[in-house]
Amino acid sequence: MAELKFEEALKKLEKIVEDLEKGDLSLDDALKKYQEGIELSRLCSQRLENAKKKIDVLVKNKKGEFELKSLDETKIEE
Repeated sequence: MAELKFEEALKKLEKIVEDLEKGDLSLDDALKKYQEGIELSRLCSQRLENAKKKIDVLVKNKKGEFELKSLDETKIEE
């Protein structure tokens, strides 16, 4: 499942949620879909976390100069 792109995994997850919300699956099928959904959710979450770590933000400091900071550092200063 790791080879899936984020967008593909998200679409699959949305379809699983839609199928589960319909309520017409057997218990076994619902459990299989639920398990697949959990795996896709974890994959999407991990991909988002990795992307977040790669983001750098240009922030103006108190002197009016721009500094490059990680996204996490900008949250601390808000």
